[in-house]
Amino acid sequence: MSLSIGALHLPSLVMQSPMAGCSDLPFRLVARRRGLAFAFTEMVSAHSLVRRSRKTLALLRTVPEDRPLGAQLLGSDPAKMAAAASMIAELGFELLDINCGCPVKKVVSNGEGAALLKDPDRAERVFAAVRRAVDIPLTVKTRKGFQDESGKEAVELARRAQAQGFDGVIVHGRTQKQGYGGKADHEAVALVRRAVSIPVIGNGDVRSPEDARRLMAVAGCQGVMVGRAGLGNPWLYRELHRALSEGEAVGGGEADGRGAARLCAALLEHFDLEVEFLGARQASLNIRRIGAWYACGLPGAKDFRVRICRAQDISVTRRMISDFFASLPARNREDL
Repeated sequence: MSLSIGALHLPSLVMQSPMAGCSDLPFRLVARRRGLAFAFTEMVSAHSLVRRSRKTLALLRTVPEDRPLGAQLLGSDPAKMAAAASMIAELGFELLDINCGCPVKKVVSNGEGAALLKDPDRAERVFAAVRRAVDIPLTVKTRKGFQDESGKEAVELARRAQAQGFDGVIVHGRTQKQGYGGKADHEAVALVRRAVSIPVIGNGDVRSPEDARRLMAVAGCQGVMVGRAGLGNPWLYRELHRALSEGEAVGGGEADGRGAARLCAALLEHFDLEVEFLGARQASLNIRRIGAWYACGLPGAKDFRVRICRAQDISVTRRMISDFFASLPARNREDL
C-alpha cells in the first residue's frame, strides 16, 4: 500500500512527525536506515526563515540520503508565510506543512500554531497565500480543537485548507489545552476524514502496530504519523509499515526484540552523526537527551543519564554508551 499527497507518491503509510528539538538530520538518518520512508525536518519559523537566520537555515539541512523530505512552517502572517514557503520550495523540499497545531504557550500567545484553530479566517488567508506562492504538495497539521472537544474546529480548518487547494490534512487527536497529556481522540480524526476528500493522516498515541491499525480502523484515514514513540526506537517505522501494508503479524517485524546490542549500535551511530553534522560540542549537549531516549525504561538509566552529562570527550561518551548497554542484566540484553 502507498500514500499519495498531491503529486507526491510515498511507498509507506507511515510518516515521522516534525518535532522541535528532536527530528534533526542525524535523527532522520538513523530512522531512514532502519525503514523510515518519509520524514519532516524540525518546525521552522517563517519569520526567522525570511530573515535568513543561520540557526533556522541549519534546521533545514539535508543530504541526498534524507529524501523524500518535508518541511513545516510556523507563522500567521500570510505574506511572510508565502515568502518562507517560496524559500522552502526553492530548497527542493518535496512537501510543505503548515503548523496549526503547536500547543506551546509561547507559540499560541503569538497567534501561531494551535491559535489558528480559533481564527480560521486568518488561517485561510495563510493557506491562500502559501498556495499561490508554491506548487509543491501542501498539508496542514492541526489538532482536534483549541479547547473545544467536539472536533468541529479541526473540521473547519481542514475544509478551508481543501478549499484553498491543499493536498492533505494531518490531525492530532488532542486539543491545545491537553498538550500531550490524556488520550488522543481517533473519532476526531474520523470527523475530519468524513468532511474532506483530500488525504487525512492520523496522529497521536501511535506507539505500536496495534495502535496504528486501531487509528486507521476507527478514523478511516489514509496514513499515520508517528511522533514521540519514535524517539529511541528507530525500528518502529518499518514495523508499522509492515503491519499496515504487508499484513505481517504484530511482533514479527524487525523492531521486535530490541536487544541491547542493537540499541547500543543505533545510539552510537546517532551520536557519531551528531558529531559529523553538528560538531563535537553540540553533539555532547544533544547526547544528554538522545541517550535518555534509548535508555528509557532500562535498569540504571537514571545513573547513565547523569554520567553521560559529565562526559568531556567524544571517546569517553562512546565508551560510556558501550559500557552501559554491556552492563545490562542478561534478560535485558536479549529482549527489550
